[in-house]
Amino acid sequence: MRYRAHMSTRDLSRRAFLSMSAAAPFAFSAALHGQKKIPVGLELYSVRGELAKDLLGTVAAVGKMGYQVVEFYAPYMQWTPDRAKEVRKVLDDNGLKCPSTHNGVQSLTADGLQKAIELNQIIGSKYIIIASSPAKTADEWKAFAGQLSQASAQLKAAGMATGFHNHAIEWKPVDGQRPMDILAANTPGDVVLQFDVGTCLEAGADPIAWINAHPGRIKSAHCKDWAPDRGYNVAFGEGTAPWKPLLDALEKTGGVEYYLIEQETGAQQDGELPMVQRCLANWKKLGR
Repeated sequence: MRYRAHMSTRDLSRRAFLSMSAAAPFAFSAALHGQKKIPVGLELYSVRGELAKDLLGTVAAVGKMGYQVVEFYAPYMQWTPDRAKEVRKVLDDNGLKCPSTHNGVQSLTADGLQKAIELNQIIGSKYIIIASSPAKTADEWKAFAGQLSQASAQLKAAGMATGFHNHAIEWKPVDGQRPMDILAANTPGDVVLQFDVGTCLEAGADPIAWINAHPGRIKSAHCKDWAPDRGYNVAFGEGTAPWKPLLDALEKTGGVEYYLIEQETGAQQDGELPMVQRCLANWKKLGR
């Protein structure tokens, strides 16, 4: 402290210059993309085994790894409000945000939506994402789009929104139309099209074309990798997903607000927590 007090103006100027020079590449990168750095999180299905054994401890461990956001999945709907408050404290204590949750279709019912709103508000979540649909025909998908639209209207009053998370099946035509195209065309723009990259690749669809066709609607993405010979038995960054152009498209066109790494097979490999730590290390190599 004493050294700082006696530094000359020249020393201060030199230090300021060096500090600005070191920061310049990052400032330039941010200016180039026209936005702040997008936070990276974890879809907690990736650590479902650990979560079932120790909910609070696993969430804390994920935060300590360096993840910035998390997404809870369907079992969270079994919580009481008091349990949700315990979870919120762990999130806050570990610098984590929870901007969205994954939900079954029961969260679109009157009672289910009210409970989902209550729990999501406690943990600070804005987006109630529906993870699957029982729809099979094109007409059933249109009816399901109507359910999402109705929920969207109800959630607006609470400052929240809904959305849908794709799996491989939604990329396969039904009655001549892909379910994802039906949903996108028959829902308002504030219904989020949460994008699962791996399942899109598995289905043989073009991920970048999808992003570019729906500007501003892809508020979050599941960064799940995939490879033809290994399926989902790959860590993030070790499959065939073209991450650099994908992330560029998500940020420049898709309107992404946060990323969620997902890896489904860690328990059969190195263990769930070591696997998601490996995924995060690979993410950092991208320099995002």
